[in-house]
Amino acid sequence: MVGQTGWQCIGPDAAIATWARAAVPMARAALAQTDQALRCGGTWAVGLELLANDPSGAIAGCVFPWAAVALPSEGLHKGQVSAIYPGYPQPWQGESAAGFGYRLARDAAHLDGLLPMGPQRRRMIKEPHAWILGIALTDCAASPLVVWDGSHHIMRAALMHALARHDPQDWADIDITDAYQAARAQVFATCQRVEVPIVVGQATLLHRLMIHGVAPWAAGADPAEDRLIAYFRPMLGSVQEWLTRP
Repeated sequence: MVGQTGWQCIGPDAAIATWARAAVPMARAALAQTDQALRCGGTWAVGLELLANDPSGAIAGCVFPWAAVALPSEGLHKGQVSAIYPGYPQPWQGESAAGFGYRLARDAAHLDGLLPMGPQRRRMIKEPHAWILGIALTDCAASPLVVWDGSHHIMRAALMHALARHDPQDWADIDITDAYQAARAQVFATCQRVEVPIVVGQATLLHRLMIHGVAPWAAGADPAEDRLIAYFRPMLGSVQEWLTRP
């Protein structure tokens, strides 16, 4: 589906553009009304489950572009609206200097599905998902998605090795922080960093184990614009499936 690189850019496609045009006013209205806090000095809104799509993905009477994205139709959660604003990123309360430096230098690169657990914020695989689909609601060149080609291969091998001695039934409760951080460092050392600026009518499909992030807002980009992407990550039944299926 995404080949050896672990990602693909889809479109431009008229069905994707039609869905995006239906979704963008609802996304902006939901962002304006949410009580979810802005992060990074007011330059980033995560927008968890804000989009008012139904389980088929349809929104405002507009059907989801399943054929265009070449994915099997399945039940969807309410879409995440990732909003980036001019000046991203800025330091925000609670973020360490090291954390902000990582956001600037490494695009806040991460692997979806891992959550920080407990007082030490150790990473565990709590949200095993099938794939990551992002649909541009506005043009996204100012602060594009960033991917590391082939990083999913490294992450799979490292996490499988770290979990091999444990019962698969327990994998969601195993601390994989050290294995994850070491594998991520290997990704930075060996995989090509690629910026993926998409426009309305385009989407990105990522392998669920891909390391990805967001580039800082480009100098000279239009300060009146924002960058909105609707993300979908349907859940799988287990961490074992998350790690072992193609």
